[in-house]
Amino acid sequence: MLAYGRVSRGWISLVGRLLERWWSSETIIVVTGGNRGIGFEISRQLAVSGLTVILTARDSNAGLEATRVLQEGGLNVLFHQLDVLDPLSVKHLSEWLLQNYGGLDILVNNAGVNFNLGCDNSVEYAQKVVETNYLGTKNMIQAMIPLMKPSTSGARIINVSSRLGRLNGRRNRLEDVNLRQQLGDLDSLSIDLIDKTVSTFLQQVEDGTWTSAGWPRTFTDYSVSKLAVNAYTRLMAKLLSDQGHRIYINCYCPGWVKTAMTGYAGNISAEEGADTGVWLALFPDQSITGKFFAERREINF
Repeated sequence: MLAYGRVSRGWISLVGRLLERWWSSETIIVVTGGNRGIGFEISRQLAVSGLTVILTARDSNAGLEATRVLQEGGLNVLFHQLDVLDPLSVKHLSEWLLQNYGGLDILVNNAGVNFNLGCDNSVEYAQKVVETNYLGTKNMIQAMIPLMKPSTSGARIINVSSRLGRLNGRRNRLEDVNLRQQLGDLDSLSIDLIDKTVSTFLQQVEDGTWTSAGWPRTFTDYSVSKLAVNAYTRLMAKLLSDQGHRIYINCYCPGWVKTAMTGYAGNISAEEGADTGVWLALFPDQSITGKFFAERREINF
C-alpha cells in the first residue's frame, strides 16, 4: 500500500493515463442517493464526461427534480426510484437496468445518513445509520454484481466512505485490539465477522453499554457504519479477484463537505467532495481494487 500522502512514479503514470477515454455514452453508471450533495455532483460530473447516468433516490419527487435540472443542462441523466433498504425496490431497479441496458458498468454507493452534528454524539438513530450506510451498500453490491457488464476496462464499484471509519485512525479507532486485528487481516476477515461487529455495537447501544466498549469516540454510529463499509470493500475486492471477476471495488472519503448531512458545516464544496469518486470511476484499464482513497491519494484503512 502507498504511504499516506506519498505518490509513486507508477501512480503518477496512472494519473496521466486518465486522459485515455475508455468510456462512452453507452457506459451505464448508477448513483445511489443522487438527488443532492455529493451524489448529485458525482452524477453531474460523470454526465459531463459523457456517460449515461442513472440517478437514484428514495424520494421520487426529489430525484425527478434533480434529474430535470441536469437534463436541462443537456446531460444524459435518467431517474429511477430506489430505496437501498427495500428488497423490492432494489429488485425493480435491477430488472429495469437489465431490460433497458443489459446491466451496468459502474456503481457508486453514495446513499447514506448521519444524525450527529457539531459536538453531538447521539446514538439515538444508530440502527438506521448502520442499516442505511452499511447494509444498504451491501444490498446494492450483492444485487448489482450479477448485472455488471464484462469489459476490457473492468466494471467498477465506488463506495463513498469516511476516514472516521479507519481501523487505525489516530483519534477514532477501535480500542479493542483483537477486533481491530481481525478486521484488518484479510485472512480472518469475513462477512460474518463484519456483520457480527455491527450487530454487537447495535446490541450494546440498545442495552446502554456502548460507551465503555471501546467504539470510535467521534460520531460513533456513523463511524462504525463506515468502518463496516471499509472492511466489506476490502473483503469483496479479494473475493471478486479470487473468482476471476474484472470488477474493481474501492472506497473513498470525500472529506468534510458542505452538504445537508453535515448541516452545511463542512470546509469543502460538494464539487470538491465528488472529485475523487469521479476520478476512481474513470480509471483506465488498471486493476486497482480493495483500496481506500482521499483527495486522489491512497490512504490506510
